Amino acid sequence: MPVFKHGRVRYSILLMLFLVTSVTFADRSSMSIAGSALQADLGIDAVTLGYIFSAFGWAYVIGQIPGGWLFDRFGAKRVYGITLFAWSLLTLSQGFVDLLPLSWTVATLFLLRLTVGFAAAPCFPGNARIIAAWFPATERATATAVSASAQYSATAVFAPLMGWVVQTFGWQQVFIVLGVFGLLLCVLWLKVIHSPRSHPHISEAEFTHIESGGGLIDLEPHKPGAGRSQWRYLGLLLRERTLLGVYLGQYCNNAITYFFLTWFPVYLIQARGMTMLGAGFAAALPAISGFVGSLLGGLFSDGLLRRGHSLTLARKLPIVCGLLLSSSMVLCIYAESDAAVVGLMALAFFGKGFGSHGWTLVADTSPRQIVGLSGGLFNTFGNLAAITTPIVVGYLVSRTGSFDLALAYVALNALLAALCYLFLVGRIERVELDD
Repeated sequence: MPVFKHGRVRYSILLMLFLVTSVTFADRSSMSIAGSALQADLGIDAVTLGYIFSAFGWAYVIGQIPGGWLFDRFGAKRVYGITLFAWSLLTLSQGFVDLLPLSWTVATLFLLRLTVGFAAAPCFPGNARIIAAWFPATERATATAVSASAQYSATAVFAPLMGWVVQTFGWQQVFIVLGVFGLLLCVLWLKVIHSPRSHPHISEAEFTHIESGGGLIDLEPHKPGAGRSQWRYLGLLLRERTLLGVYLGQYCNNAITYFFLTWFPVYLIQARGMTMLGAGFAAALPAISGFVGSLLGGLFSDGLLRRGHSLTLARKLPIVCGLLLSSSMVLCIYAESDAAVVGLMALAFFGKGFGSHGWTLVADTSPRQIVGLSGGLFNTFGNLAAITTPIVVGYLVSRTGSFDLALAYVALNALLAALCYLFLVGRIERVELDD
């Protein structure tokens, strides 16, 4: 990270984003940790479990564009705080579904996962909007990488803990622990988050550093002009080749994420014969590798930019190299030992982390007035994979009795994402509105 000579208030903002993002990823992956025990307890098959896994994604996708618009219209602090409270309370509620009749439990879990997905939808558009406001261009990839790395640290920290909770207390307690933690973070959010112009402790030097470096400090609630509707804004974004390439690339990239967040612990238990606790610890190593890769990729990208390379090269090079490395997970099909599987997954997730700069591109290229809306559209495309990946994997496992085709499917998505960023995404520069 850059030295603190200009002040360090922006790093307290980044730490808050990291903590909140960790919680939302822990909440969305909680079902995967509880999945195998839940499947045995309720007597459901792989296809049914796949649909429960996908429930989060259906509502998460639906909520992206409305969530991005809400950030542009009402500001990040208020909207983000409300949604953090809502998704934490709904996660907590999942811990009590065992009090219902068994015939209602699966339907209730599906509905609760839907509502958690809808409530959590504004998280990443909000992160992109706040980072665009608080960080200059030469620090933006690193800041985004730190924020995005929370998805890996959440698994590294929570997977072993939640594996122990499931094994010791039952799958219901996973949701209660995570829900309470999220509710406590709501109080801290209200105290820490402010815009650069209104923060009570920012120095003049830090404000000038952010403003002169291209930080979008005026990202206050924005009301679109009367002559242009939200649908016309969406049409503009979808007509831009670079933005469309970024959106499609994120869909393929997220297939890797959602295999890891849903089926990976089940794969370790059912295909590799690990215990619940063992799977939790085994899932932590790829997560740690992804965390390290994410930080190094962000530093590498910003380092290229500071050394005078073009913004296009600085953003595309780590993305393409990282995604090509992610495709190595297909080799797990041929691995005989558990250690080899975990090692290959660690390598693949290091690559995924190294190339996870889609949100940086959103901040670099989106029209400044509608960064939230563009982020919502980006996450809509990306999280269609939250729907398709769990279901496709469920069907492949159910039909073949093996995870081999599922691993090949995820690796193929990594290759397609690399090709998308390499050939479809053009020059990296900001799209400007005409009003």
